[in-house]
Amino acid sequence: MSIVPHDRAPIHALGEPLDRCHRFSRVYPGVLSRIARVRSDLATDLSDLIGPLRETGEDIVLCVSEMFANACDHSRSGQDDEGRVIRLLHRPTATSVRVAIVDDGVRTDRSVPSEPRIPFPRSSGEGLEAERGRGLLLIDHLAARWGTRSVLEFPFCSGLGTVTWAEFVLPEVAR
Repeated sequence: MSIVPHDRAPIHALGEPLDRCHRFSRVYPGVLSRIARVRSDLATDLSDLIGPLRETGEDIVLCVSEMFANACDHSRSGQDDEGRVIRLLHRPTATSVRVAIVDDGVRTDRSVPSEPRIPFPRSSGEGLEAERGRGLLLIDHLAARWGTRSVLEFPFCSGLGTVTWAEFVLPEVAR
């Protein structure tokens, strides 16, 4: 079961706001080629939410790119032709912004771990040679707080999807 029903046509276009109440929520196909669109939409939404993008806005866009790529690589969002990723953005307080990525759940092939976690420490040689595995380290460094949780917190619903979120403190200018 995916997080977005696929048995009927969506009432919104992909990449468009879900509704006027949740203006900063968007749904995308779970393919890596959509990252440029995710980044562009997020920059627009952040500009509407906090004003002109500054360093914090650029950090948020980078972190969401990493979370989106992880959802495509490690969940059913990127495995199924109809996989989807939901991007959420809101301002829980006057001094912070929270972003989240919701994926379609555990991959059926289970060839890649689906639980987001910071990779084990590497030696300096391994770290220089590694082509992957730095996304969550970036998020951990740039965000004030971040974490993951199951879409539904019921034991029989495990594997239906993961919410990966990050919170950022706004500089004085954006408050």
